[in-house]
Amino acid sequence: MTYSVTVRDHMMIAHSFTGEIFGPAQRLHGATFVVDATFRAAALDADGVVVDIGRASEVLGGILSALSYRNLDDEPEFAGVNTTTERLCSVIAERLVAAARDGRLGKGGSQLSGITATLHESHIAWASFEVDL
Repeated sequence: MTYSVTVRDHMMIAHSFTGEIFGPAQRLHGATFVVDATFRAAALDADGVVVDIGRASEVLGGILSALSYRNLDDEPEFAGVNTTTERLCSVIAERLVAAARDGRLGKGGSQLSGITATLHESHIAWASFEVDL
């Protein structure tokens, strides 16, 4: 049995892609993503929660604000890689994992069994990256 809690936010970025597979997206373009962060635990903590929703929302917001309103092509951490939806999912998930490990999610963060970041490109397309802890 697994419990889960999901919080949602959004980000707006600019980027371009390298490779013919991307067609017109090879040119600089903007993207707005609805971002879901899902936290999983095998058991509830002493307070009866997976993780504090307020802290989870705050942490996700901080992660997204570091990416929002930027041209990711200009960011050194993304040099030489396509910032696809899938790649951005992994970046966000790994940052959420770091937050869980360093205590920013509160005591519930240490009991998590997994974290998933899902980026919705539109109402018909999205990607996710899951990390088992």
